Amino acid sequence: MAVTENTNRAVFGLHGVTGMLIATVLLLSILVGLTIWGMGVQQKSATNPYDPTPITSNLDNVKMISKKNADFAFQDAK
Repeated sequence: MAVTENTNRAVFGLHGVTGMLIATVLLLSILVGLTIWGMGVQQKSATNPYDPTPITSNLDNVKMISKKNADFAFQDAK
């Protein structure tokens, strides 16, 4: 039985250095995209805060099971 050597190797193949660079660039671009998106969400939330008065105003009429409980829940800022 003869041992055959794999001569079909490539350092810059898709599974070598090139693949590593593609994966690194892809992960860094995802990181940059999520960072920019998170900064945008923070800026929008800082200029548009929610109003907690529907929650803290009057909780005496809140029932255990009622569709009107949505009036006392967090409401998106306008």
